[in-house]
Amino acid sequence: MSIGENKKRKFLTNVIKDRAFLVIIIALSLVTLVPLVLILFYITKNGVSFISLDLLTKLPKATGETGGGIVNAILGSIIIVFFSSIIAIPIGILSGIYLSENRDSRLGNFARIAVDVLQGVPSIILGIIAYVWIVIPMKGFSAISGSIALSMMMLPLIIKNTEETLRLIPYSVKEAAYSLGVPYYRVMLRVVIPAGLSGILTGVLVGTARITGETAPLLFTAFGNPFSEVNPLKPMETIPHIIFKYATSPYTDWQDIAWGASLILVTFVLVLNIIAKVVASRWKVKF
Repeated sequence: MSIGENKKRKFLTNVIKDRAFLVIIIALSLVTLVPLVLILFYITKNGVSFISLDLLTKLPKATGETGGGIVNAILGSIIIVFFSSIIAIPIGILSGIYLSENRDSRLGNFARIAVDVLQGVPSIILGIIAYVWIVIPMKGFSAISGSIALSMMMLPLIIKNTEETLRLIPYSVKEAAYSLGVPYYRVMLRVVIPAGLSGILTGVLVGTARITGETAPLLFTAFGNPFSEVNPLKPMETIPHIIFKYATSPYTDWQDIAWGASLILVTFVLVLNIIAKVVASRWKVKF
């Protein structure tokens, strides 16, 4: 067999392997999409008929009564996620900046390990920790304790996204700013952070989507409230908690409300994830 024929056979073999590998990747990607599509279809099918103005604007009815809504849970979720973001976003961004600037320091390596461990801690454990640290000393459940528990879940996502994004920024960009006499804090605020804004925003949005659907930490902290409460020092209802409570109840009307609330929650989380993907794809770090 000539050298030319050997090269041709080798080329055809590589092409076949490449296409086979591509087919396997596409097939596995489709397999991973099937559960998501089925979940979305099932929740939409069961929940869309129960979406109404009453569901979005009225308070829950007393036990055994029909009708009512989840406006207290919607309001509570917004408040708790808002306070969680206020706590987690500044700490997460500053921590990510420190880790990106101190890649080989002992404190930086220890902090990375701590972030990895925190990311792997089950949410219910964080709820128990918040209960011991905050609920017991305050002698009562509160929305702020729930916010602190959720902010601990949100932190690793923001820190990792911020660190990894800022690492992509060439040091020459900062050197150019330093050569003009710009102080360090202005270089970070005016050059580095704007350049890595896409990754930072992605971490914030993904972290927000992550905590919006959490129930376990709120069972030990915010606890729930049948009324519309805006005081963060009082117990507060949330959408995940009311879904848990209504879905496990023996009342058909409550189970129907749980389906409607599930659709609202899934839609909100899906929209946040889509926004995060759009931000990440449109504002990539390019140098």
